[in-house]
Amino acid sequence: MPAKKKPAKRAAAKRPNRKPTAASQQPVNYGSYLLLDELLGLQRPRSKPEHPDELLFIVVHQSSELWFKVLLRDIDALANAFARHDAGLALWQLQRMNGIMRIVSAQLSSLALLPPQHFAAFRGNLGSSSGGQSAQFRAIEAASGLREPWFVELVSAEGRVPVEVARWLGRPSLQEMFLAFLEKEGISLEQCYLGPGPSMHFFIAEALLEYEMEFGQWRFQHAQLVERMLGPGTTGTGGSQGASFLHRTTSIRFFPMLAEVRAKFFAK
Repeated sequence: MPAKKKPAKRAAAKRPNRKPTAASQQPVNYGSYLLLDELLGLQRPRSKPEHPDELLFIVVHQSSELWFKVLLRDIDALANAFARHDAGLALWQLQRMNGIMRIVSAQLSSLALLPPQHFAAFRGNLGSSSGGQSAQFRAIEAASGLREPWFVELVSAEGRVPVEVARWLGRPSLQEMFLAFLEKEGISLEQCYLGPGPSMHFFIAEALLEYEMEFGQWRFQHAQLVERMLGPGTTGTGGSQGASFLHRTTSIRFFPMLAEVRAKFFAK
C-alpha cells in the first residue's frame, strides 16, 4: 500500500509585530483623560502686560462654547425622541437642556465682577470678535425655532451660513417637531392642558416653555451685563449694536403656540 501522505501543516498566520506605543503604556488618569495640559493651555490672553481679568473673560466664553456643544447634542437627542414617540426620553432631555441653560446663565453672571475700566484695558485686543459670531449659539437659535428672514440674513452676513446653522435651518423647528409628535399621539395642544390631571404631554409642553424662559433669561442677563459694562449707547465688540440690539432679542419666542394656547383659556 502506498504510504499515506501527511497533511500539510498550515502556515501560521503572521501577526503584525506591533509594539505598544509610549502613550498606550501609560495608565489613564484624570489629567490624561481630560487632556488637561492641552485644555489649560488654550487660554491665551493678548494683553501685554497680561491683564489679570482677561483670563476670566476668556474662560467664561470658552466654557460657554463647551456647554453649547453639549446643548446641541441634547437638542439632537430631543429631536430623535420626538421622532421615536418616546415621551419619557423627550421630557428627560428637556430637563437636562434646562439645567444646562441655568449653568450658562450662572457663569455669565461672573462677568459682572469685571469692572468696566478693567475691560476697557484689554478690550482692544479682541479685534472684530463678537459673541454673535458664535456658530454654535446661532445653531442653537436655529434649532430652537428662529426662521425669520432677519435671522437668516444675520447668520449669512459673512457670505455663507455656518454648516451647523444650515443643518438646522433645513430641519423642522422644535415647535414643529412637538406638534407633529402630538398629532401622531392623537391629541391637540389644547388637550395637553385639559383633563382630570397633568399628562406626560403637558409636562413636555411646560418643559419646552421653561426652556424658552431660561433662554430669554440668559438673553436679558446678557443685555444687562453689556449695558452695565459698556453703557447703553456704546457699540458692542466687532461693531455690533451692543445692548440695544440685545434688549430687543429678549422678546424672541421659540414656541409662540404655547403662549397662544393659554390665551384661549382666558379669552372672553
